[in-house]
Amino acid sequence: MSELTTLVAEPWDDWELVDCGNGQKLERYGRFKVVRPEPQAMWPPARDDWDPDATFTPGSDEEGGGRWTQHRQMPAQWELSRGGVRFAAQLTPFRHLGFFPDMAPQWDWMRERSDDAEVLNLFGYTGVGSLQLSDAGARLVHVDASKKSVEYGRENARLSGMSDRPIRWIVDDASKFTAREVRRGRRYDGILLDPPKFGRGPDGEIWRLEENLAPLLADCRKLLDERSRFLVLTVYAVRMSALAIGELVKQVLDDLGGSVEMGEMAVREEARGLLLPTAIFARWSKD
Repeated sequence: MSELTTLVAEPWDDWELVDCGNGQKLERYGRFKVVRPEPQAMWPPARDDWDPDATFTPGSDEEGGGRWTQHRQMPAQWELSRGGVRFAAQLTPFRHLGFFPDMAPQWDWMRERSDDAEVLNLFGYTGVGSLQLSDAGARLVHVDASKKSVEYGRENARLSGMSDRPIRWIVDDASKFTAREVRRGRRYDGILLDPPKFGRGPDGEIWRLEENLAPLLADCRKLLDERSRFLVLTVYAVRMSALAIGELVKQVLDDLGGSVEMGEMAVREEARGLLLPTAIFARWSKD
């Protein structure tokens, strides 16, 4: 029987989960506090004086839209940092703020394996993960279907003083790009996949996690070899279990040896120290 691991994102100077409950969470991003929906916060909150700067109200469309209400005037963007990486936070139409704080334990784990490594970051979004790994000595290929997100990543690199780092910023469909890399005979030391439940490529390609994840992982396997170091897969907001994606990764990478870890990702609430689950993950390593 496979054991499950819980990876906990602890607060840092520019981010914390202040409180959560009644289907919502209160977070601090630098000097601003925001409230966002959180269905898994089924308990009462610890406090009744949240007083956020902005609150997100979700929409009902498949792609996860909604709107922000600002209770006090906020800038379009403001700078945050973690370690040597600086990046911009902003209120996006998709409820998050331009990065995912619960990825911090994954970043740290990959950083330990990234010195002089060639790493492929699929669905790389605004580049915070890519910059974290570049800061640890990796060479990155950063792929996202959104031109706006890739431009955001380049701007985060500039904020961090990392514009000259070996990072290839690529606007492309993740599945198509990976298939081309396979045909080119490319290899990587590490791969990070943080796919959405649903998405669209730059040419209108449709991504559905349940249909497209397994074929994409099969292609990722072809980009790894016996010298490769890791693969990390994180999955949000889907009807899957950590065991399911863990077994998928095991089956796909079985011939490489190494080990597969799987489980839940969570963030620690400052008010009571409780853990709020956010995602599931599976990761392979060959230390």
